[in-house]
Amino acid sequence: MSRTAPRRLLAQSPLGLFPELTPACITPARRLRPFSHTCRRKADEDNSTTLRTQASEPQKPAARYATPADDFVRPSASVNPKAKTKGMGNVANMMSGFLRKSSYGQSGGGLYNTSTASDGTLNQAQAPQEYAEPHHFHIYATRHNTHITLTNPARAPLLSVSAGNIGFRNSARKHYDSAFQLASYVMTRMQDRGINAQIKQLEVVLRGFGAGREAVTKALLGLEGEHLRHKIVKVADATRLKFGGTRSKKPRRLG
Repeated sequence: MSRTAPRRLLAQSPLGLFPELTPACITPARRLRPFSHTCRRKADEDNSTTLRTQASEPQKPAARYATPADDFVRPSASVNPKAKTKGMGNVANMMSGFLRKSSYGQSGGGLYNTSTASDGTLNQAQAPQEYAEPHHFHIYATRHNTHITLTNPARAPLLSVSAGNIGFRNSARKHYDSAFQLASYVMTRMQDRGINAQIKQLEVVLRGFGAGREAVTKALLGLEGEHLRHKIVKVADATRLKFGGTRSKKPRRLG
């Protein structure tokens, strides 16, 4: 006979009504206590303490803000009822006020109207100046010739000259000397026609890798370009590079 049969018979017998007569084999099953409610009881005590504290404290008047209520960003309330609203709440109020001052254009600090000096102090920043399109000085240097074109801010040409226009013929147009004389001639024409006085800013645009590229650059850095050198604000390279496309022309082979 198995051991479970006597336990079943004892559980169904009237002896189970008297704990002192109950066998020791079934005592642990009847002495089990329910699950602990310590956490729930602790939370109830915290809530009751918070409610009593709030009821005892006097009501403070609502704070008045200088800006409309719609523009003010209030810090979100904490989930914990015992959390204090002083730490990050004050930081949020300070940052919101700082942003409001900058958006409304008030003096005395802001995100967009102040700048930091070298010594660490805040200075009033100047209004950003509008970008003005400069004149363009295009240098197109090929293997056989050099072209110089001056355009206004609207990209309309004011002066366009090549080495062939100043007397060089055939293979003489591709040399360094012809390109240097071309640059000197263009700058002299600009000075005579009063174009230099109209130029406030100048952008130099280089294209190609011929001998005239270095020749015109040396002319701008020398005595010929002393009236234009201080007006140059940008130097760009507009050389065209081929990516894929059609088949190139067969290279020329001499000999």
